[in-house]
Amino acid sequence: MYSGRVTLTASPTHTAAVARLGHALSDPTRAAILLALRETPAYPSDLADELGVSRQLLSNHLACLRGCGLVEGTPDGRRSRYQLADPHLAPALDELMRVMLIVEPDCCDSDGCTC
Repeated sequence: MYSGRVTLTASPTHTAAVARLGHALSDPTRAAILLALRETPAYPSDLADELGVSRQLLSNHLACLRGCGLVEGTPDGRRSRYQLADPHLAPALDELMRVMLIVEPDCCDSDGCTC
């Protein structure tokens, strides 16, 4: 009888890539930054205002996301404009949200995550 289970061998590179994405998404502010940037590039000051966090905190999270290879900054005069590092990230984030809401539709209520 077929169990529906498929065994895949994950290389150390695959494991590190998934762990890096998991680390980036493990913080609500970093997740919010990624979700905001999937729509359009933005300046850190605008992101900080939109997300209701300090500019210093946002800067720290952007540094983490840059280190994970998920966002990149482009100099624009005296400022930098941030965007997702790869166009595949926006649909991937959409798909992750869709899957999570299918798997656990009540995982997040209006007061935050219940898991």
